[in-house]
Amino acid sequence: MQPLVRPSRDDDIPAITAIYAHAVRYGRASFELDPPDAAEMARRRAGVLAEGWPYLVAEIAGQVAGYTYAHAYRPRRAYRFSLEDSIYVAPDRLHSGVGRAMLAELLARCEAGGARLMIAVIGDSANAGSIGLHKALGFTHAGVLPASGWKHDQWLDTVLMVRPLGSGASEPPPPGR
Repeated sequence: MQPLVRPSRDDDIPAITAIYAHAVRYGRASFELDPPDAAEMARRRAGVLAEGWPYLVAEIAGQVAGYTYAHAYRPRRAYRFSLEDSIYVAPDRLHSGVGRAMLAELLARCEAGGARLMIAVIGDSANAGSIGLHKALGFTHAGVLPASGWKHDQWLDTVLMVRPLGSGASEPPPPGR
């Protein structure tokens, strides 16, 4: 079943919080060690939306199956056309196309919003699912930060991947942003 990818709503926060809590507790994609509560997840979502970037969910049969968002890669103004994506899929929906549908929609919306570069900061060089998803949607490998995080009693790498949006770096950005 193809998911409906739509803008997140306030009432999605409990499902978003649960999906992320599972990823924090059991996964290596996030280097966060303690899952944030719903109030913190709502605060983070509000921050992304205040920046003017999308915060989306995938819905299947009325249930949130995953979420994704883009936010400023770095706070300094020169980075304002470069975004970082985050994508999390409910554990029972992994490898079902939910991630691909969400990331494709996120890229399209960010491109339409004037972004020129999407950066994937992927936790764990063994994270074949996320690396493969990003590669399938046009990201290329940009580097590895070896042993940059300690989680689950092991050192984990950070993988960097990039994808130009719109005209990328081939011309100056439009004025105004």
